[in-house]
Parts: sequence; structure tokens; C-alpha cells
Amino acid sequence: MNFQLTKEQEFVRKMVREFATNEVEPLAAEIDQEHRFPVETVEKMAKYGLLGVPFPTEYEGAGGDHISYAITVEELSRVCASTGVICSAHTSLCCWPIFNWGNEEQKKKYLPDLLSGRKLGAFGLTEPGAGTDAAGQQTRAVLEGDNWVLNGSKVFITNGGYADTFVVMAMTDKSKGTRGISAFIVEKGDEGFSIGKTEDKLGICASSTTELIFQNCKIPQDRLLGEVGQGFKVAMSTLDGGRIGIASQALGIAQGALDVTVDYMKARKQFGKRLSDMEALRFDVAEMATRIEAARLLIYQAADMKDKHLAYGPKSAMAKLFAAETAMYVTTKCVQLHGGYGYTKDYPVERMMRDAKITEIYEGTSEVQKIVIAASVLGK
Repeated sequence: MNFQLTKEQEFVRKMVREFATNEVEPLAAEIDQEHRFPVETVEKMAKYGLLGVPFPTEYEGAGGDHISYAITVEELSRVCASTGVICSAHTSLCCWPIFNWGNEEQKKKYLPDLLSGRKLGAFGLTEPGAGTDAAGQQTRAVLEGDNWVLNGSKVFITNGGYADTFVVMAMTDKSKGTRGISAFIVEKGDEGFSIGKTEDKLGICASSTTELIFQNCKIPQDRLLGEVGQGFKVAMSTLDGGRIGIASQALGIAQGALDVTVDYMKARKQFGKRLSDMEALRFDVAEMATRIEAARLLIYQAADMKDKHLAYGPKSAMAKLFAAETAMYVTTKCVQLHGGYGYTKDYPVERMMRDAKITEIYEGTSEVQKIVIAASVLGK
């Protein structure tokens, strides 16, 4: 058991922090206020190799591990949660299922463009009537000759308006329940596929969150990902890994909020002394720092277990549950410590608090994480 980061992992942190400070942070408030997807930042992330961190170089990945990936999302989210989730959804929810479930032909066709950042990925599972209840899929896929024909819609799809490649779940045999769901690769521009409503959200406002619409969407038969009926398994295994990414996003938000609050407390004076010298407020900082470090250890442990091909699902659920709750606790406390200034858009903690809330909701609500954790402890 080693709690020290490797030299490679330390380099990743240093490199991504510099990138985030120089390229991401200056735009964070602007893109939040304008609800603008940061195309220019995504292009720069591609040049730095940040969109394929935990994948082998043979597919144009960076050849890193999942701790390095968690660090990448953490450091991006430390200054801009929207940028962090762009990276996380692309990497965990689109690239990983193709890498893990795709055949060699599919890997060679899709992964080089995705891992290099020449193309962006997204994941289509959630539907208007099937959010937490992912088994209630209504989108249908029917094999007609050499093509699959998809009909239905997806909602709340991260990267939806800018993605080129989508991993999409659809029902191929409703009589089989979850065993009747299959996974498909859909490309932007496919016949019958369009982007619907773009959501106007509380937080992560620079992330493109859209509806996907399939109206007799025709895709070749070889776009089936995995085997017929494996879609639910593909989706659940994908979400296990995705929770490491979202936990890392939550961790970054919390760490970023604490960092700017510490700077504020050292500069702000009330009653003749700095806030950082007031013992009651120092206790708040101690509590926040402890929760953040505990979340970090849980996340890195889950990432390490994934790299070692151990059963990491319950651990990633713990990491996401705790990190998300930590993000909400820390950002709310940081707004309070800023006083009235914290409630204005002049300081980033206001944005960070809005961004933090979604980490308790997407890629499995906190309640779903508790179901997963309880099942691992008590049995199903």
C-alpha cells in the first residue's frame, strides 16, 4: 500500500494545474455567464493530451492510469467544473465503453479520433421517463436488413450539442427487461439523428446539456457495441467508472472553493483582525480540509482498484457519494465565509456552489450510490 503519487502522477498534476490556471480559469466566469461551450479550451485540452489520459498509446491515448485521469478532472474542476465534466463525460462515458466493449475494428475506427481529441464523445442513457430507473428505456432499436433503426429520445446528455460520437442505449427486446437493452455507436450526421433542446441549468452552465432525438435513425449493423442484450451491462459498468470522474469533479470544486476562501480569509479583516485568525472560522477550515482529503483518498483508491482490475463498483459509489456531499458542504460553507461578497458573481464561490449541486444528481444520485453501497454490505 503506497499513499504517495508516482513521479508521473505528480507531473500530471503540475501540468494540468498550470494548464487550468493559464487557459481555463481566465474564461471560467465568462463562459458560465454566457452559457457558452468552451470550444477553444477543448481544442487546447486535445493538444495537451487531456482527452485520452487512461488509454494506451496504440489508440492515440496518453498511456496514463486512472489516478492520473482523476487528477486531471480534479485539477480542471478546481477552476471550472464545466470544463471538468466535458473531459469526464468524454473519457469515462464514451471512450471507455468503446475501449472495453468494442471489437478491434470499432476500437481502431473510433478511439484514435476520440482519444486524440479530434472528436468529442457523449453517452445517451437517460430518457424523459427513465432517469434513475435506467431499466425503463423507451428508445427502441429494430434490425431491418443490414441496419439498425432507432426511435426515441434521450435527455440531459452532457456534451450533446458538440459531440461527434455517441454511445447510446436502446431497447431491442422489451419482453426481456434489462436483458433486452443493447448499446450502439451513433455518429453526428447519421440519418434520422438530431439534437433537440439545450437545457438552461442552475450550474455547469458552460457544459452543453441537450436532448438527443432519433426518428427512424438508421445506422449500420456493425455499430452494435458488445452483443445484443448486453446494453444494460455496458451502461452499468460504464457508470461505475464514470463515478470516479464525477467524484473527481466534486473534489476539484471543493478544493477550488477552499483555496480561494483561504486567500480571502487571510486578506479580509473584521473587528480588527483577519478572518484567518478567528478560531471559530479556523475550525470551519479544518473541517473542510479534512473532508476534502478523505474524499481524495477514496477517489484515488477507487481509481487504483480500477487500474488493477479489482471489483471497484462499491468503492466508486462511496467515492462519488462522499465527494459530492463534500462539495456541497464545502462550497456552501465557503459562500458563508465570504459573507455578502460570496453571494455575488464577483467571487467564484457563488459559481462553485451552483456547480457542486449536480454532482449529487448525475451519473447516479446520492440515493443510488447508497443503494449500491448497501447492497455490497448487506447483499441484494
